Amino acid sequence: MKPITNGLALLLLLAMAACGQREAVFSPAAQLLSNVNIVDVETGEILYNRQVVVDSGKIIRIDSTLTDVAGFRKNIDGAGGYLIPGLTEMHAHIPSPPTSQQRIKETLFLYLSNGITTIRGMLGHPYHLDLRSRILSDSLSAPRVFTSSPSLNGNTLPSPEEARAKVTQYAEEGYDFLKIHPGIKRDVFDTLVKTAREKGIPFSGHVPVEVGIRHALQSGYATIDHVDGYLEGLVPEEAGVAPNENGFFGYNFTPLADTNKIDELLALTRENGVWVVPTQSLFERWFSPAAADSLLQQPEMQYMPQATLENWKRVKEQYLNDPAWDPEQWKRFDSIRLTLIQKLQQEGKGLLLGSDAPQLFNVPGFSIHHEIDGMLRAGISPLEILRMGSLYPARFFGQEKEWGSIAEGKIADFVLIRANPLEDLDALKDPEGVMLRGKWHSREMITARLEQIAENQKAK
Repeated sequence: MKPITNGLALLLLLAMAACGQREAVFSPAAQLLSNVNIVDVETGEILYNRQVVVDSGKIIRIDSTLTDVAGFRKNIDGAGGYLIPGLTEMHAHIPSPPTSQQRIKETLFLYLSNGITTIRGMLGHPYHLDLRSRILSDSLSAPRVFTSSPSLNGNTLPSPEEARAKVTQYAEEGYDFLKIHPGIKRDVFDTLVKTAREKGIPFSGHVPVEVGIRHALQSGYATIDHVDGYLEGLVPEEAGVAPNENGFFGYNFTPLADTNKIDELLALTRENGVWVVPTQSLFERWFSPAAADSLLQQPEMQYMPQATLENWKRVKEQYLNDPAWDPEQWKRFDSIRLTLIQKLQQEGKGLLLGSDAPQLFNVPGFSIHHEIDGMLRAGISPLEILRMGSLYPARFFGQEKEWGSIAEGKIADFVLIRANPLEDLDALKDPEGVMLRGKWHSREMITARLEQIAENQKAK
């Protein structure tokens, strides 16, 4: 064997030093999550037996082995559990004053307790701008918030002039996007769209009846929520219906819907780059044959105020007692929605996970699991559903390099669960812990806080 030259010896020493430096970069504040299996939502692979180092709110190292684990101030044993990216609730409602600060914080925690680390608020308020800033600065530990403007609807936008003024105002005030509600006239909507493009602010939400799904898609919504307008778009023109008699998201037009028209709407969706947030749980809980009393027996209801639960029961029973509501027609309505959802995921721009909490019987955080169940019924795979709740929202917001998957350099937002979610998404319902921007919330911490929230509701 030839002797090692001085140059080669120096190279070996440098290589050894580099390895040592890689271990030494961990600061005294670094945390270690050991013995975990990472779900790579980009590739669909499972990375087994990994160690994850978190420091300053970011993932700084993922490795199969670490030579020195004793120096970490916190070593969380993952016990062979599975790590998924933090989830995003793409259609949430966040309380605002006069709701108490305590209840606002409780609501944000309900989302977090279910692994939701990002929220898109769909009914904005000036308070949410301050809330967003406090969360971004880490002065409030809560899921990051993207917030809409206050509602743009037929009452708040009676004219094109008002549309231009409101869009300009909300863009300047710093809302992330505009929230569209029903009732906007076609000419007012077109002014809204023109001004939004000029001001560089996206718009999302409902499809006003006078606008219609085809014009809405061509106008470039960022997202259409609730699959709104699609069922109405399946009604043949020769049916001669009055558009404003569509009922609950097109329910009244169910017998007239021609599903052969679905492919045309999918093509328009894809061509115009529009994402869809289905909120299927809204239709399977509020507007479904399920009895209000049976829904009220579900454990998550303990986290809601009694007055809210009573109102949910009253509203649902009004729908079910309406002569126009028919369970067989609802089945057909639901079947068409599920077909649309499945095909939108396959052929459209894509779907984003959102449940419309806290609308009827959708408790914040917990309702995302009902939405996941709905996506499974639509025939969407567990991997795609995980992407809808993590990777795709990050891509939607243009922040894929910062969060949305588990990788070195990304923000430490992730959820530890017991079982492989690619085999059983029910594993998401009972997290072992949630990491939010580098702050660990253990199962014990989550349980204790939830128990306190339930007690607070009993006391009211």
